Amino acid sequence: MSDPVLSVEDLTIGLPEGADRAHAVEDVSLALAKGEILCVVGESGSGKSMTANALMGLLPPGVTVRTGRAMFEGRDILSLPEPQKQAMRGERIAMIFQEPMTALNPLMRIGEQIAEVYAAHDRYSTSERKKRALDLIREVGLPDPEKIVRAYPFQLSGGQRQRAMIAMALALEPTILIADEPTTALDVTTQAQILRLILDLRDRHGMAVMFITHDFGVVAEIADQVIVMREGQIVERGAAATVLGAPEHPYTRRLLDAIPTGRLPEARQLGTVPALEIKDLRKVYRTGGGFFKPVREVRAVDDVSLTVARGEVLGLVGESGSGKSTLGRAAVRLITPDAGQVLVGGTDIAALSEEELRKERHKVQMVFQDPYASLNPRQRIIGAITDGPITRGVPRKEAEARARELLEIVGLGADAATRFPHEFSGGQRQRIGIARALAMDPELIVADEAVSALDVSIQAQVLDLLRDLRQRMELSILFITHDLRVAAQLCDRIAVMQKGKLVEIGTVHEIFQSPQKEYTRQLLAAVPGAEWNREGSLTA
Repeated sequence: MSDPVLSVEDLTIGLPEGADRAHAVEDVSLALAKGEILCVVGESGSGKSMTANALMGLLPPGVTVRTGRAMFEGRDILSLPEPQKQAMRGERIAMIFQEPMTALNPLMRIGEQIAEVYAAHDRYSTSERKKRALDLIREVGLPDPEKIVRAYPFQLSGGQRQRAMIAMALALEPTILIADEPTTALDVTTQAQILRLILDLRDRHGMAVMFITHDFGVVAEIADQVIVMREGQIVERGAAATVLGAPEHPYTRRLLDAIPTGRLPEARQLGTVPALEIKDLRKVYRTGGGFFKPVREVRAVDDVSLTVARGEVLGLVGESGSGKSTLGRAAVRLITPDAGQVLVGGTDIAALSEEELRKERHKVQMVFQDPYASLNPRQRIIGAITDGPITRGVPRKEAEARARELLEIVGLGADAATRFPHEFSGGQRQRIGIARALAMDPELIVADEAVSALDVSIQAQVLDLLRDLRQRMELSILFITHDLRVAAQLCDRIAVMQKGKLVEIGTVHEIFQSPQKEYTRQLLAAVPGAEWNREGSLTA
């Protein structure tokens, strides 16, 4: 490997007084060579993103570099004055952020935002900036470039927004590209496309890439070198093949063990009594219309029928826009379908009036994707769990006793009842969401991407909890996910959706070992690290 283009030496980043530890990052050293992809792996709070933000000069207020240096092109970029850091950002070192919707300006067209990078560095004329923005949109593979260049962020899908962010990062042809969890929130096929794009751009431009992730499947796809971080410190480093094949540190082995593999669980005998029956369900969204403008129709759910047996976990899998979340929301009656039936315990909740629905809503409960947004930050946990039962007429003392019992069941302990949401981690908040759903004594739980935002180790814990609850309480779960690996760990059967249609449905073994449809085979092939895992058990 050639001489490093970036050398970080003994970096220590201090946290403000009152934080859970003194340092976000402690004595971290790393080197990044030209054309190399270095993956920095760790759970939330490991310090990987703080390291990247320090290199970009984007540390939050109160968080400061205490010691260390980062040598790039003969300069310590950590000690540069702010004007020089601004000049360096984008031109020499560029960054792709995890959530493009919050990183892009919602009021500016995509082409204008890319051109703004040139304007900030006083490059080219206005017409040349527009031309180069269009060229970049073509280079990152966005469809219909002439249309995309005039589109606003909300008009693009998540994968398209991420490609737009990559185009902005490439605008000035930087030497180093830092990618902070750029694929975490994307479905597997879009994730695979973004990873291929980054590999292709690395090869074409010769950039060095620092790729931050918590997913060893992604590491297996793209990494040359790997650094594993825990609580601000590097616990293991080495070539990707060595770290993946023969990890030395117990923490690395634990992260690897937490990855959902392709090993399929033994099939369970299911009953025939249905907890949920969906019959000929349709939901169409219409937008636009007016003078000389046609109405645009999206068939989000198009004549779908399926059944979830009592005690069964049915996985609902598909890309973004496949209609799986719309179907889940129709099952909870958060949206009203245009046609069809949603039978829960024999009652068609799709046909109920608002007054009738209030009496029946407890039968189906939802666990949402974002555990941070689904809890009221000003309400204690006891209130979040007991509000529903008390509204149904359960006496307060009885509801509170049940809430404490459920907190014990989900592994948090009864003492958690008096605390506020900000005192819990993401995984703990998701456990609270599950306890809140169980408090209503539902016949069915709809889990909408309930583990997709969690680190792999926390994800594994929540999946273990759901497995345990399924067995103890004979829970019926409609488990919505874009990750077939996760579905394989928990589900009895898998239903695959594409563009509102039910493409295929079968047992986990049938879907993984003998998929009937080409779309299902594409989803299996797109799983990050599909050709690798420690036991060689991935069948995709």
